[in-house]
Amino acid sequence: MIVLGIESATAQVGCALGGVEGVFASFHASRGRRHAETLVPAIEFVCRSARIEFREISVVAVDIGPGLFTGLRVGIATAKAMASALRVPVIGMSSLDLLAHQVRHSPRLIVPVIDARRGEVFSATYRHVQGGIQRLSDPKVGTAAELANDLRATNSESLLIGDGAIRYASELAEEGAKVEIGSVGMQWPSAGDLVELAHPRALREEFIQPSELQPLYLRKADAEINWEQRSA
Repeated sequence: MIVLGIESATAQVGCALGGVEGVFASFHASRGRRHAETLVPAIEFVCRSARIEFREISVVAVDIGPGLFTGLRVGIATAKAMASALRVPVIGMSSLDLLAHQVRHSPRLIVPVIDARRGEVFSATYRHVQGGIQRLSDPKVGTAAELANDLRATNSESLLIGDGAIRYASELAEEGAKVEIGSVGMQWPSAGDLVELAHPRALREEFIQPSELQPLYLRKADAEINWEQRSA
């Protein structure tokens, strides 16, 4: 079973192909944020690199967020179009789950933090368990200061990863806080991790039809917020 993974929830856009042997080929770019222009050529590139024909793809996996509104729309629309054209099912996965997967072996509280713009972040908390990680809280949106207060209340050593953790490092890792900020290399969700996590779910047939795929926004689009502010 071959899985195509599409990742576009953040400033990085990427895709990957993989199966039971692991990831065959992947592509990621984080400059320019021209997701719509980049994604389809990138998918064609990884297919050529892995010597995989489109007709060999069994399932399409996509990051459903939370993340940046435009990026999510591009990724989900592309996933729906490809899955419908290939007549294959889809699997949607959270961007926060993908980030947490990168540090799944950490004994600390794992907190992926995605920059939501407007002074806010998307976040959730996870713990390492045998065989992987367990999400302890639902994804939420709030300010970095609110997240810092929540972490202080847990009194746990925490590992924060993601572009939001890096951007608001000074607020999240205040003096005396039991917080470590992950490296720049772990700031984006990975399409390779998406394929790795989606493949066992595909084997268990835990997928949906393209028409059922929905993004996890957590808040309104910036354009809608701006319109409401102007109207007010």
